Amino acid sequence: MVYQTWSGEVNLNDFLITCEHGGNRIPAAYRSLFHGHGKLLNSHNGHDPGALTMARSLALALNAPLVAATVSRLLIDLNRPVGHPRLYSEITRNAPADIRAEIASLYHRPYQEKVERLVGESVSRGRRVIHISSHSFTTELNGKVRRADVGLLYDPGRRGETELCARWKERLADIAPEFRVRRNYPYEGRSAGLTAQLRLKHPASSYVGIELEISQGIVCAAGPSWIRLRRIVPRSLLAAVTSSSGER
Repeated sequence: MVYQTWSGEVNLNDFLITCEHGGNRIPAAYRSLFHGHGKLLNSHNGHDPGALTMARSLALALNAPLVAATVSRLLIDLNRPVGHPRLYSEITRNAPADIRAEIASLYHRPYQEKVERLVGESVSRGRRVIHISSHSFTTELNGKVRRADVGLLYDPGRRGETELCARWKERLADIAPEFRVRRNYPYEGRSAGLTAQLRLKHPASSYVGIELEISQGIVCAAGPSWIRLRRIVPRSLLAAVTSSSGER
């Protein structure tokens, strides 16, 4: 897909789809750590319901590579950098140091290295990467109701991300005005996640990192709205990128 940089140079977009919290699987070697924590694993703390399904829909529609994980973030959070206080959960942070190091070596490092390699390969070929990291959010947290159906998280300091999210929100409103779409909600796009790490390594002209957040209320209802959302999210993104290219 062709686009123009701010200097007017013609270049190409590569899409990359990731899903860091796609499941709540605990590998056999670590299941003893989670004895009695089944309810927690099956909650939104254990994974992002619907995030992997949406990621697959995006990857298929955009003909994009998909990097996804199904190990629970309660084992290790693949969306956090090494050293982050929530890299390990309340269950694993007190495990022996060698066990934590083994978990990081087997799951965290390979995942992040694969994503970084794909981004780096595209950038080295002169392409701009549009990275969509697929997530979902609970409808209520700590007594606070989240009033949105879709959230688009980005760094306001990066012009390409700001512009694309504005256009994506507009295209979603055009196609499906019944969905409530908010930017940098229910979280801030600059928080310490995988997209933030990649922004440190690549300039805004080469890397656009957006976290897509879908309401778990829609996912868990498993009705027509969820089916429709899986169709119109990829369609609206493609329309946003295409309109952005055509108007420069």
